[in-house]
Amino acid sequence: MRIRRLAPVLAVGVTATLVPALSPAQASAAVPLQRFQNQHPAWHRCDTSTPAAYQCATIEVPLDYDHPNRKTIKLAISRMKADAPSTRHGAILFNPGGPGGEGLSMPVMMNGMMPKKVREQYDLIGFDPRGVGRSTPVTCGMTAAEQVTEHPYKPETFKRDVTWARTVAGKCRDKNGDKLRYITTRNTVRDMDVIRAVLGEKKISYLGYSYGTYLGAVYAQMFPQRTDRFVLDSAIDPTRVWRGMMQVWAEGVEPAFVRWAKWTAQRNHTYHLGDTPAAVKKTFRDLIARADRDPIPYEDEKLNGDDIRSALRGQFFSPQSAAKSVVSLKKAAGGKPVSRNSATPDDAPGPHRPAAPGGPLPADNTSAVFWSVVCGDTAAWPRDPDQYRRDAIRDKARYPLYGDFSSNITPCAFWNKPAEPVTAVHNRTGMLTVQNQWDSQTPLSSGLGMHRALKGSRMVYVKGGEGHGVYYGDPRACANRAVNTYLSTGRLPARDVTCETSGNQKRGPRKGIVPMPRHTPGAPGF
Repeated sequence: MRIRRLAPVLAVGVTATLVPALSPAQASAAVPLQRFQNQHPAWHRCDTSTPAAYQCATIEVPLDYDHPNRKTIKLAISRMKADAPSTRHGAILFNPGGPGGEGLSMPVMMNGMMPKKVREQYDLIGFDPRGVGRSTPVTCGMTAAEQVTEHPYKPETFKRDVTWARTVAGKCRDKNGDKLRYITTRNTVRDMDVIRAVLGEKKISYLGYSYGTYLGAVYAQMFPQRTDRFVLDSAIDPTRVWRGMMQVWAEGVEPAFVRWAKWTAQRNHTYHLGDTPAAVKKTFRDLIARADRDPIPYEDEKLNGDDIRSALRGQFFSPQSAAKSVVSLKKAAGGKPVSRNSATPDDAPGPHRPAAPGGPLPADNTSAVFWSVVCGDTAAWPRDPDQYRRDAIRDKARYPLYGDFSSNITPCAFWNKPAEPVTAVHNRTGMLTVQNQWDSQTPLSSGLGMHRALKGSRMVYVKGGEGHGVYYGDPRACANRAVNTYLSTGRLPARDVTCETSGNQKRGPRKGIVPMPRHTPGAPGF
């Protein structure tokens, strides 16, 4: 599953120092990997506009780990070294989410977020996952229209949706050839372990958001002996990759919508959307019907009902934001113009994240990587377009707000067969998972799914917490204290922790609140 849509990554590999403990198959693979693990990066200042301590380098990794002596790709990595060697524990790797999120600038961002007592224990390590950003970026040559991924099911447009899905899959295949099948979670995890070895670390710590939690879990599954202190914030359910994780968006928004209607009805004197939950829901549904009959002028666009459902899905998890947006839309429907300056602002900007160094990237890089990973990780995608049609009709009835979006056809229906099976995550490696109750991108059921899969994990649950992403902001907040204690000491809580909502956990550092409108071209993600 970006600063706006979280997603984390990890690395995997085999170091020569641990060969005696490995199986014969693993040991045989270690020898050809030595040339990658023994690289000496040419560290340099990333950019004159960034701190001098923020250093970048490029290393090589195999495109195909089964044949490491063949083609290689470049991996962009970054670091900010620990200030006090006497208190240094090791290196911590970061990933912001995706698939497709750039992580090269994460050390600068996390350096400003982590308390000094935690920060001084680690070299902060960032990287752009394979295919992303500065790491041999992939492109499918998609147009802006082809990057619009939210397609509501309608009988009259389904044929067009199938054409879109087939076209995107074909373009990605034509542009990338055999390289495409190696842009996967498992290979990114192997890259992470090469990074660990290049850094000279026997183990590595990790903090991953959203999709990055899946990277962390797969790393722990593939390389448990290399796993140190791992924090998985706003987690993917590993049993639902990847179609199920799109469908969970529809499942999760229905209880959020019920909560929003109740919250808004209690504040009818402020929002005037109805004095009962039923009345509030009717106001919203009438607005959708009105927009379908006659699209509503909003800012410099006209929004139909599908546009509004798409735009507000994430906002319902933060009731105040959704209420303000519905009020604004209602006024626009009544003939009151809404300018871009007067539209509901995004009040969840999160921490500053500097741009990664380098020139422009392919415009569709994030979208290209997203589809490469979610389609290439697993063979579980249906191949029959009619299956998507049936599922979308079913889920529109089950989950009226978003079910037809989340179950409609995607390019994965026409993707090549994955290079290897999806990773089954089931281990007892000690890790800390962190989860808001009202998370729009990885809803609570998703976080609980990860917690169940990781038998050795502990969960920090923020009751009432809103937004996608927990660990940021005030270090005194309950959840942040738990994360910082674990990162400082390596000791997991004795049992799962429930935190009551604090001010800074009312919204997340990335997805958080979605500004209207949200149907402009852009990639999906976690």
